Amino acid sequence: MEIPNTLVEEFQRQNDPSRRNICVIGAGPAGLAAVKVIKDSQQFKDGLWTVTAYEARDKVGGIWLPAPPTDDPPLTPLYDSLTTNLPHPVMAYTSFSFPPSTPLFPPASTVLTYLEAYAAHFQLTPHIRLNTTVLSTTRDSISGKWTVVTRDSTTNTDETSTFDHLIVANGHYRIPRLPNTPGLEHWLDEKKAFHAVCYRNPSDFGDARTVLVVGAGPSGQDLCTDLLASGRTVVHSVTGAVREDMRDGLLKVRGRVTKYLEPSDGRVVFEDGTEESGIDCAVLATGYKVNVPFLPRDLVRQTLPPPVPPLPRELYNSSYHVFPLARHIFPLVDADTLPPSSIAFIGLPVRVAPLPLLEAQMRAVLHVFARPESLDPTEEAIEVIARYETLRAQVSARSTGQSVKNSSSPDGVSKGREQDDLEQPDDVLQGDPVELAIARAWHRFDGHEQFEYRDVLHAFAGHSQRVPAWEIEMYDGKGVLREEWRDLERAGLAEEWVRGVGESGGEKGTEEWVELMRKLLKRAEERHPERSRL
Repeated sequence: MEIPNTLVEEFQRQNDPSRRNICVIGAGPAGLAAVKVIKDSQQFKDGLWTVTAYEARDKVGGIWLPAPPTDDPPLTPLYDSLTTNLPHPVMAYTSFSFPPSTPLFPPASTVLTYLEAYAAHFQLTPHIRLNTTVLSTTRDSISGKWTVVTRDSTTNTDETSTFDHLIVANGHYRIPRLPNTPGLEHWLDEKKAFHAVCYRNPSDFGDARTVLVVGAGPSGQDLCTDLLASGRTVVHSVTGAVREDMRDGLLKVRGRVTKYLEPSDGRVVFEDGTEESGIDCAVLATGYKVNVPFLPRDLVRQTLPPPVPPLPRELYNSSYHVFPLARHIFPLVDADTLPPSSIAFIGLPVRVAPLPLLEAQMRAVLHVFARPESLDPTEEAIEVIARYETLRAQVSARSTGQSVKNSSSPDGVSKGREQDDLEQPDDVLQGDPVELAIARAWHRFDGHEQFEYRDVLHAFAGHSQRVPAWEIEMYDGKGVLREEWRDLERAGLAEEWVRGVGESGGEKGTEEWVELMRKLLKRAEERHPERSRL
């Protein structure tokens, strides 16, 4: 019997090795960037590549989509007062600017609207399955295909699909990290302490008048600001901080908590041996865990990796980092089990401007998907080992007992390190302290490392984009810019400053925002000539 030509053509089309089905897990900022860059590719335009993104929630936006703290853990740590800690021209995707006249440090609701507009502008929503949770993923080493099982929460039905590539874009700000400090568990059991993932506004503290805030990152600092504004006394625990009282004793800066005593007394002990009593409640801004529950445990081991060299032949998730990954994206393990081009992890780097970095990562991802040979495993392994040895040397050289020099913003809030306090003992993860410190630092980019990283990724992908000098300048000045912006808001001048800025669009619109930020930095220098703007 002669087989119809249409069936032959369909068989050939389905088995064409140049055809790829790509699965994206998550439709927050990372997932949206993934779908957008895939849509930009020539392979997608030629009908060779398809993309499907699965999002568990009912809308796009990820962390920026608000939700009450009713789930365990809550769907997002988003609190009512959250604004960006970067000026939006620095924060934005390079392919899509915030609208003209947007507040320089916009509230979370504005960021969500921006992400929704990004999805609409680039017509991403037809490729996104909302209300759909990825339950499991398995890879067949013979066919090289991924089997992805999902569940539609609206119908409670499961579906199995097959893909050639997997992009992990599920974010890392949901699973709370709790310190393993003696006595804390009792405080948690007595509802006298909770993680910042559950915080929404000061009313969460009820009648509590003295609150211990543990953690010196952005959320810890914002908590202090909110609580002080509500008239409460704040004890701010910052690892290594010098004991200091500010704002007539309403803000007490202390070191790391080493022991929680009887909850009814509200007593805690700090690393210098001093105590505080009368604490009504403690909130733990102690960070979040990297979590990839949909990847099989035999593919990703849930513990600290062994010391290197050599690189392990298995993938590890320490909850601080995924290791070993080439360029913080591609697995460098047994290629028969998990080739580097089979799966990509995006959005792991921290202390960065995330949105433009995500687009750069995705351009590198598609380059490797299209040309697996472009990623040299030996060269990438050398780079990973070099980073490991650099971080190990830094950790070993770091003297113990050094204090963090305290500083404060104009509203009297203590300013600590740039990330949530990850130097508390972990609630689960145990191991060599040096290896733990390396894991904590692995995906953390210091100084201008993030900009060099983006340029290297774009060069690798054959993309012409490079980080402009103004972006680095304004990232360096972000703290001063935010303080000045808050001063404008208090004076009722903020709206006037940004009115019409960016209306020219394109490069001209960007220049208008850069001019405004430089004007704001100049204002800071004139108001505070004794301080460096950076």
